[in-house]
Amino acid sequence: MEKILVINPGSTSTKIAVYEDAEKLFVTSIEHSNEEIEKYDAIYDQYEFRKNLILGELEKNGVKASDLTCIMSRGGLLPPVPAGAIRVNQDMCDQLRLHPVNEHASNLGAPIAYSISQENGIPAFVYDPVTVDEMIPVAKFTGIPEMRRRSLGHNLNMRAMAHRYAEEAGRRFEDVTVITAHMGGGTTIGIYQGGKIVDIVNDEEGPFSPERAGGLPTPQVLDMAYSGEYDIRAFKKKLKNSSGLQAYLGTKDARTVEKMIADGDENAKLVYQAMAYQLSKGIGELATTVCGRVDAIILTGGIAHSKMFTDWITERVSFIAPVVIYAGENEMDALANGALRVLRGEEKAMDFVKDF
Repeated sequence: MEKILVINPGSTSTKIAVYEDAEKLFVTSIEHSNEEIEKYDAIYDQYEFRKNLILGELEKNGVKASDLTCIMSRGGLLPPVPAGAIRVNQDMCDQLRLHPVNEHASNLGAPIAYSISQENGIPAFVYDPVTVDEMIPVAKFTGIPEMRRRSLGHNLNMRAMAHRYAEEAGRRFEDVTVITAHMGGGTTIGIYQGGKIVDIVNDEEGPFSPERAGGLPTPQVLDMAYSGEYDIRAFKKKLKNSSGLQAYLGTKDARTVEKMIADGDENAKLVYQAMAYQLSKGIGELATTVCGRVDAIILTGGIAHSKMFTDWITERVSFIAPVVIYAGENEMDALANGALRVLRGEEKAMDFVKDF
C-alpha cells in the first residue's frame, strides 16, 4: 500500500492531500489571507510558514511523515522540461529559489517536498509542471528570429484528462490524438499526439479568459505600453490579472456572468459568447496541425461545469471530433496518479539539472 502526500501551493492557498494508492484519505485547502501573505517580501520567504502548515495538517489528520512512501508536488516554474515525473533534488530547489522562469507560489512546492522527503528518507517528485515543452520544432516559430513561442500551460490537468480519455476508450495514451482545453482563470488548449503535447495555444496568444487578455493586436499593445500610463510591471499585471471577463464585466466568476445573462444582461451574454467563440477558434487552429485527424476534443477546468459555455463550443467544433466534458480542476488526483505510475514502475522519473 503506497501512502502519498500531495502538495499544491497556490497564490492564496496551500492544498494538500494524502492518498493510500488511489484512495484519498483526506484533502484540505489551507486558505491564506492577504494579511498573512503580505508579511513576506518575496514568495520564497513563505517557505517555513507553508511547510509548518503542511506538517500541522498531517498531524491533525493523524498521518506521520515517516509513514509516507513518497511526496508529489505541483511543479513550479522550471526551465522547459519533458512531461511526466521529475525527481526533486537540490538542483531543482536552487533553480526555483534563485532562477525561476517567473515568480509564483507553486515554486515553493518542490523545496518543501524535498525538505520533508530528506527528513524521512523517501523520494519526492514534481509532475507535469506548467513549463512542459514537447512542441515540435515547426510550432516554435514566430515571425521574429529573436522570439520563440513558449510552451506554458495547464499541463497537469490537461494531460491527466487526455490519459483518462484514452483509458475510457480502451486505448493506449500514445495511440490517441486529442485536443484538450483547460478553461479556468486562465485558458490553455493543447494537442496530444503520440503521447506528447506537440503544440499549444495558451492565453499569451490565444483566447481571452476570465482574467487574462489573450492574444492582442500588436500595434495597439505597443500604443498602450508606451502611452506613459503603465510601467512594465503594471502593464503585465493588467494583461494577466485584470483583463478578460474581469475587464469587460467586473467579475472573473463565470457563475456570476451566467446570472447576469439570466437577468437579461445582453452585453454580458455577448462577452461570454465571445470568450467561447475565441476558444473554439483555438481548437480549430490546433486541429489543422494534425490535418483534422482528431479522436476527441476534451473540455476541462472549472468553466467546463457550465452547460451554456460548453454547448456554445460544442456547436462550433463537434464537426472536428466528438466533444468530451471532464469538468473541474483535477490536479490533486493527477498528482497522486502520477506518483502511483512511478512507484509501480509504469513510468520512470527523470533527473533535473539546473541551467545556471
